[in-house]
Amino acid sequence: MYATALPFSSPAARHALGGLYQQVRVESKVAAASAHELVAMLFDGYAEALAQARGALRGQRHEAKCAAITRAVRILEEGLRAGLDLRAGGTLARDLDDLYAYLSMRLTLANLRNDEAALEECQRLMRPLHEAWLAIADEAETLGRRSA
Repeated sequence: MYATALPFSSPAARHALGGLYQQVRVESKVAAASAHELVAMLFDGYAEALAQARGALRGQRHEAKCAAITRAVRILEEGLRAGLDLRAGGTLARDLDDLYAYLSMRLTLANLRNDEAALEECQRLMRPLHEAWLAIADEAETLGRRSA
């Protein structure tokens, strides 16, 4: 009369449900985030993608490595780099644009060559920017309230 298996009792079903939950959670955070918080989320996503890529590379899970590196490159290109205003941002924006272009190139080569040292380099180069961005959170929030 009743099905013997409960919904979401299989590992694949639980994984799919977990993925759906994660997507809804991220979308909710994005919808409520300030511009500063959105950039912080990009930095966090980049660091997470590199960690996943390193783990996949060490585990010889090439498809997962490729997906994680592709995600990191998309964060750089479609998120961080696309958000730069090269005219208004002056030298800083141009320097960041150059850095993001370099990181994208290094990540692409790391993917092709299975080069963990290149992944470490890309992580090391972004860490100071990420930390600086987090350090100015209070100031950014104060400025955001003034302009609203």
